[in-house]
Amino acid sequence: MKVVIPVAGIGSRLRPHTHTQPKSLVPVAGNTILGHIIDRLRVAGLTEFVFVVGYLGDKIVRYVRRNYPDLNVTFVLQEPREGLGHALWLAREEFRHDPDGVLIMLGDTIVDVDLPALLATPGSVLAVKEVKDPTRFGIVELGAGGRVSKVVEKPKIPKSNYAMVGLYKLADADKLAQALEWLREAEVRTHGEFQLTDALMHLIEEGEAMTTCPVDNWFDCGRKETLLEANARLLNTAEFLDDRDYSEFPDSVIIPPVSIGRGCQISQSIIGPNVAIGDKTIISRTILTDSIIGSYSELRSAVMHDCIVGSDASFRGMNHSLNIGDNTEIDYS
Repeated sequence: MKVVIPVAGIGSRLRPHTHTQPKSLVPVAGNTILGHIIDRLRVAGLTEFVFVVGYLGDKIVRYVRRNYPDLNVTFVLQEPREGLGHALWLAREEFRHDPDGVLIMLGDTIVDVDLPALLATPGSVLAVKEVKDPTRFGIVELGAGGRVSKVVEKPKIPKSNYAMVGLYKLADADKLAQALEWLREAEVRTHGEFQLTDALMHLIEEGEAMTTCPVDNWFDCGRKETLLEANARLLNTAEFLDDRDYSEFPDSVIIPPVSIGRGCQISQSIIGPNVAIGDKTIISRTILTDSIIGSYSELRSAVMHDCIVGSDASFRGMNHSLNIGDNTEIDYS
């Protein structure tokens, strides 16, 4: 089964970081958002990927080819960007002839789900999770026997609180391609864009049976607050909570869970909990909690919490909650 991952978006809600990086390459919990997604799919045995790229797409191409040379990958350019349905329509010829169907995974969302079980479920499956505010998401309504009776994109008056989390398994890839073609030919737009939700509703109206699969955790990494929450929850796993040896930082206190990259210099500091630090970063006389720090950055004489600091950035002095992009220098000393 092929996996289609749309990663063409600008990521305006994560600026300034997305001025220099695609949203899917923003770091979180010792990896990138896209890296977490690909790693989970590989563990489930999936090796054929189609990436729909757009904004800063060359960086995604280089990242995937450098870090995952064993995968069978194809890249499709989405320009202009007219919604998720448009992205998948552009990629339709790459997956429509696959007899095993197609798996779609959004490139800014990390989900914890039993993927082998989802893949083994007969028919088409939509991953869902209950939410407090259904008006912000694509919503699934259930009918008899637990089958999906309706899907609606950001309904004003929701009749369900089951949100689609960005993971879809479609059993008949060619039928999906035909539904996407219908979407384009009929100029069906919702909120000004071609939506996958409308193509799925068309399939349901044509008789396609769909069921749902609840996910354990859903990390929508599109905003600073949700990215930091995802960082904390991903760090609070066995991988980062074990008794690691931090003797290379003898005059500092490391409070797990943390992820510290290669070649970092940390001195006279308190780091953690819930901190992810990139490679070759220098931290001195700093207290740092609940934050993401990029590679090749420098923090000195600071008390920082709930911060995202990009790569090759510098900060000295004071106590702030910050959102600093790549190649930034702030000096309060």
